[in-house]
Amino acid sequence: MNSEEEFYDAETGLESDDSCEVSFKDALVFDSKKVTDGSSTTHENGVWERRKTLPAEMISRNNFSVWSILKKCIGMELSKIAMPVVFNEPLSFLQRISEYMEHTHLIHKACSLSDSLDRMQVVAAFAVSAVASQWERTGKPFNPLLGETYELIREDDGYRLISEQVSHHPPVSAFHAESLKQEFEFHGSIYPKLKFWGKSVEAEPKGTMTLELLKHKEAYTWTNPMCCVHNIILGKLWIEQYGTVEIVNHSTGDKCVLNFKPCGMFGKELHRVEGHIQDKSKKKRRVIYGKWTECMYSVDPKVYDSYKKSDKKTTGETKKLKQEHSCEGEEADEMPEVQETVTVIPGSALLWRITPRPPHSAEMYNFTSYAMTLNELEPGMDRLLAPTDCRLRPDIRAMENGDIDAASVEKERLEEKQRASRRERSKDEEDWSNRNRGQQQQGIVESSSSSDCIQINKWFQQGTNPHTGAEDWLYTAVCPSHHGLWSFVPQHGVWVPRLLQQVPGGVSGRQDDHEGQHGDP
Repeated sequence: MNSEEEFYDAETGLESDDSCEVSFKDALVFDSKKVTDGSSTTHENGVWERRKTLPAEMISRNNFSVWSILKKCIGMELSKIAMPVVFNEPLSFLQRISEYMEHTHLIHKACSLSDSLDRMQVVAAFAVSAVASQWERTGKPFNPLLGETYELIREDDGYRLISEQVSHHPPVSAFHAESLKQEFEFHGSIYPKLKFWGKSVEAEPKGTMTLELLKHKEAYTWTNPMCCVHNIILGKLWIEQYGTVEIVNHSTGDKCVLNFKPCGMFGKELHRVEGHIQDKSKKKRRVIYGKWTECMYSVDPKVYDSYKKSDKKTTGETKKLKQEHSCEGEEADEMPEVQETVTVIPGSALLWRITPRPPHSAEMYNFTSYAMTLNELEPGMDRLLAPTDCRLRPDIRAMENGDIDAASVEKERLEEKQRASRRERSKDEEDWSNRNRGQQQQGIVESSSSSDCIQINKWFQQGTNPHTGAEDWLYTAVCPSHHGLWSFVPQHGVWVPRLLQQVPGGVSGRQDDHEGQHGDP
């Protein structure tokens, strides 16, 4: 079970008796100290040094036109439209989700604070930082295949994450991240809605983010802002995010309301975020301001209001001089000139500042240093990864290596396999349901209203978010397979599978086989 043939080259693994076994090793962490073939790059202390660049530069998109594909799609939802691979970036959407965790230090900081107001400020900064990597990322991530997974453990940042594509139509991606020291859990399910509006593509990231600070017994929820990519047909691509984000502390009743401002007529509001924190009596306690592309600050509301009144007097005359500069171009939605960086109001406290991107980022799909590492296959990792892991997708790997032709062929092949598998599931839906009910009687799997989800999902199940009451996909920490119920336990610095319940007639000895790779507890 350690090669891509069992998922990416074999009807997405749905017909195999081992279709659920693919996630047995999902939560294993790579230990570079055990690799002795000389192919790894390690420090003297055995710590793996992550790569700082991609194997090849991105392919120019100048000679490709998307108009022939999108001209019939104005106002339509684009999740079912197959796009040329040249407009992708070499990451799966599951890997893009993991970029929420780039600034995990903010969560650790929130966990360490004793005052709930201070915690809300830092959580608000984290919510903004989680979407900061969107800036200039105009490439589309690959659509995950149904059952595709991504697992990431960052001991340096103190967390582990697992994500899974739990539905194909509609596309739904679920993720769960947790502290290695049981300080927090961060989870959500996302079903992005993409629409083409003639000159732009708008992405509505439906789904709720939930952050639980376990020590403080607090739960925060919010939804992400809208994202729009301009000049899809003509001109230079540019991105803005806009909309209202409400962060609710369900334990204290505190709320943070953030306004991601749209470009506006003169571009002055581009990338700006302003909002406030209010307590359960709706009294404003702090004002939050900054740019989602740069930094976020916090200041007392009275100080903020006083500053704004004095600032209006000086900006009124300047505004008249810019009447000829509009955010709307005749031929293209030209990106307005970026205004001055954030002006710091006296008395403000810095909450977060973005990590600068590497000098070669523009040639590498505008990736951050963090994003550069997400598809890296460390030496020995292929022996531990589930065959469903994004890192094993041949189309993404080919694109990362600069082979656009191979990437296109593999992308089309995998998409056709998924279509064929969906047709097969639809045809045999009644049989799938009967088998599902039979296993449910044995306590192995949960039922699902979607044929996409029957016996496919391994780590998440549909349920109700306990804090919002809305439908959500929740992490189970248990994987059903034809052998039984499996979970993971920490052992010698790695996560190893342990059989919780044997299926009658199932294959025995699997627990010993896996535990034998790492020694006894």
